[in-house]
Amino acid sequence: MSLDLKKQLITQLIESSRLLRNYIDHRAKGRGTTRAQWIVLFRLREQEGLSQVDLADVLELQPISLVRLLDRLVEHGLVERRHDPRDRRANRLFLTTAGRQLADDLDSLRESIATDVLQDVSVTALETSLETLQDIKDRIKGFAESPGTVAAK
Repeated sequence: MSLDLKKQLITQLIESSRLLRNYIDHRAKGRGTTRAQWIVLFRLREQEGLSQVDLADVLELQPISLVRLLDRLVEHGLVERRHDPRDRRANRLFLTTAGRQLADDLDSLRESIATDVLQDVSVTALETSLETLQDIKDRIKGFAESPGTVAAK
C-alpha cells in the first residue's frame, strides 16, 4: 500500500471522528445531555460501583475533568456518589433511576445516529471496516504500551 493511501486514511479517520463527535454532541444536546456525560452514563450502566479513579482510568480522562462531569451529573440527579465502605476517602459511583432511564433513552439515539450515518453502507463494508478499525486500535494501543517502539517504515 502506498504511503499516500495511508496518509489519506489517517486524514479521513481524523476528520470523520471530529465530524461524528460534533454530530453526536448536537443530537445529545437535544436530549439535555452532552456526549461526555453520555459516555459516563453508559460506562456506569455497564460497571456500576466503580470508584472515581477507576472510572477516570477506564474513560482515559484526567481525574479533575471527570470530577467536573460527575458534579454536573450528580447535580442533575443522574448519578450518585456513595462512600466506599473499605476506603473512606473514595467514592463509588451509581446511576440513579433517572440516570438509568436517560442511558436507556440514549440507546435509541445511538441507534438513530448509526442508522443516519451508516445508511446504505453494506454489511460487508461494515464488517471490513470494523476489522480494520480494530486492527488500527490494537496497533495504537501496542505503541502506547511500548513507547520506545517505533514502527518500521
